[in-house]
Amino acid sequence: MIGLCVAMYALQWITSGQRIGITEQFFFAGLHTSSEAMEPWRMLTSAFLHSLGNPLHIVLNLYTLWLMGRMLEPVLGWRRFLALYLLSAFGGSVAVLLLSNPYVPVVGASGAVYGLFAALFIVMRRTGGNVTGIAALIGVNLVISFLPGANISWQGHIGGLVTGAACAAVVAYLPRGHRGPGFPARLDQRASTVQWLLLAGILAVLVALTVVGILRLTDSTLVEYWLDM
Repeated sequence: MIGLCVAMYALQWITSGQRIGITEQFFFAGLHTSSEAMEPWRMLTSAFLHSLGNPLHIVLNLYTLWLMGRMLEPVLGWRRFLALYLLSAFGGSVAVLLLSNPYVPVVGASGAVYGLFAALFIVMRRTGGNVTGIAALIGVNLVISFLPGANISWQGHIGGLVTGAACAAVVAYLPRGHRGPGFPARLDQRASTVQWLLLAGILAVLVALTVVGILRLTDSTLVEYWLDM
């Protein structure tokens, strides 16, 4: 994930002088899931782009991803970790679609990173660890997200956080299966299948919410948002 984000960031810089560069082709706004422009893949591709005007955007996101990944991937396994990451990124975009101005574009891995925050909190709770530090980290970052003039998509952060919490709860608590001494331990085939079905259920909910968001963005609604800008 880190390598892909870095590669996309390099392409963003290389094409930044063009009329339609990589950033313009792959960022997401609600408008891209409406009758005006149906390009739903942007809901995921935007999570691999970052702001060219603020290098700290990519530096902080990828550093946090590295830290969270080192703790979570060995615990969850790479497949579940990847599912958690991508579903959290998608969940962040769904929240942007439902709660943001459809003309305001968003980029960044922040939604996915907030999903990892939530997952770490739940896994630590499940294993009896001290969650004070991660709870404080989540709280501080949420406060920053809502600061006036911060130019941060709090919608994406909230969406990623909620989605990540749902995914982590599925992996950490349902079902128990035949566990060894560690976590997540050795799940039997049936337990693993149930987990993947539940994760697929979360994906289905996100898709259904996306459809709701698309139906909300009628031509008249888009005009109202445009006039309010």
